[in-house]
Amino acid sequence: MNYICNDMDPVAIITSLLTLLAGIGVFLIACQMMSSNLEAASSERLKKLFSKASDSKLLGVGIGALGTAAIQSSGATTVMTIGFVNAGIISLAQAATIIYGANIGTTVTAQIVALGMFGGNSVSTSVIFSAFAGLGAFLSLFAKKSSAKTVGGILAGFGLLFVGLELMSGSMESFAALDGVKTFLAGIRNPLLLVLLGAIFTAIIQSSSVMTSIALAMVVTGLIGIDQGIYLTMGSNIGSCVVAVIAGITSGTNAKRTALIHLLFNCAGVFLFLVAAWVLGWFDTSYGSMFNKLFPSAPQVQLAMFHTFFNTVTVAIMLPLTGALVALVTRMIPDKPVVQDEEFSLRYVDENMLRTPPVAVSQVKREILRMAGIALQNVDRSLEMATRLDFTTQDLFARDERQLNFINRELIAFVVRLSGRSGLGEKDRTYLSGTYRSIRDLERIGDYAENIVEYATALAGSGQQFSDDAKYEISQLKTLLHQLYDNAMEAYQDESLAALDQANVIEEEIDDYTQRMEEGHIARMEKGICTPSVGAQYLELSSNAERIADHMINIAKSIRTLKAIEN
Repeated sequence: MNYICNDMDPVAIITSLLTLLAGIGVFLIACQMMSSNLEAASSERLKKLFSKASDSKLLGVGIGALGTAAIQSSGATTVMTIGFVNAGIISLAQAATIIYGANIGTTVTAQIVALGMFGGNSVSTSVIFSAFAGLGAFLSLFAKKSSAKTVGGILAGFGLLFVGLELMSGSMESFAALDGVKTFLAGIRNPLLLVLLGAIFTAIIQSSSVMTSIALAMVVTGLIGIDQGIYLTMGSNIGSCVVAVIAGITSGTNAKRTALIHLLFNCAGVFLFLVAAWVLGWFDTSYGSMFNKLFPSAPQVQLAMFHTFFNTVTVAIMLPLTGALVALVTRMIPDKPVVQDEEFSLRYVDENMLRTPPVAVSQVKREILRMAGIALQNVDRSLEMATRLDFTTQDLFARDERQLNFINRELIAFVVRLSGRSGLGEKDRTYLSGTYRSIRDLERIGDYAENIVEYATALAGSGQQFSDDAKYEISQLKTLLHQLYDNAMEAYQDESLAALDQANVIEEEIDDYTQRMEEGHIARMEKGICTPSVGAQYLELSSNAERIADHMINIAKSIRTLKAIEN
């Protein structure tokens, strides 16, 4: 260390280190800005993209690559994939292929950074790109439309990316002027050590993009050779798994398996390329010399292209082995014994999905639709108990009522946290603001079904039952409720105004029908067919059913504000 100080004043060394730290900070903020605003701008496309996951391996790779390129964050894509697996939305094999694609998509950042390092005697592309930070800031501050502000955020993040790069490059140039530093770094030639250093640094800052960009800056300034930069970049692939591992540890068994797939996939790629490098050494060649011939006098392009080549080749090798990889991680992390208990959980959302707010919004809708299905099932059970006085499903009814209360509580809490995230477009925010009432509507449907069960219990306790005419009317009411449910949920899921119109028609039919039920009951009482005590239970049942219909139509009507935004 003493010989380094002889080359350069200690204050200058500290200044260079602080400049490097500042560059890393600006770069990380830029990545976050770009990611959140790109998510907001492409939220609908992103949701549609990840909903297309299927058993096709190539489609999974494409989804992972396009999704990561769109939001500029392989970590976010991987964590989101872990959330999908944990929720049972996609299989382990599907998750593996999406993660493969994410590794390819993340190389886009390195290509952009490499492009910004051209210049020479003219104005450098890095300076030109940095100017976008100012343009984006003005647009974000003074634009009135949210879409324009989002574009401004993207431009500002893109520009800051190169501001951070300039700071890092400047610090590297200062270090490159030191013979001691260059001699020290030149001595680090062991590929395993370089891979380890790249992995450790990436794990600390949790961004492979930053590690790759630093390696690019070091190569361009001559601080390290191209081969050293290549091994550091390979190590960054392993270090990037830390985010996924952390997310997997706090999740279910399949989520842990997904995180392990990510780690094993990246380690396998590094191992294969290290073995290939050893073989190339027999022929007095290396990755650096090969890419130098392909892209002469452009070290930044050489490293960026190797990064893309490395990830693409690794995917090509591992793709046919996906089944074996899934089987391996399944043996390494076996299933836990199933314990029957009262624990409930949200099926389609978890904390990991907060990393990708636009996709989390679509999952909230799926959870609400699931909740609606549970509520309708309990309505059916309650009406069956009322007409048949058969209480064999009462335990299932009680369990699902507790599940509705659980979903109501936990999903609202999740929506509160999701609403505070950046990266949401105007439509998504409007949708989330309406989910509170929709969730509460479904919880109230469950409560009204519970009331009907109480009426049935009281009826059974009195030794009486509804007349055949009353039972027939209840069966017809049940049919109308199902028709309303189908149209209301179609309207809610697909934002269909046509389905909403049909739901409104059926809801009015239910209002009219429950009125006729009351009139029919009075006529039966006058004829002595029904007793007043039975009639009281019947009137309460029809009234609760009418309120159930009101809550169903409320959910469907929530799409009106969303359609207004589109228009």
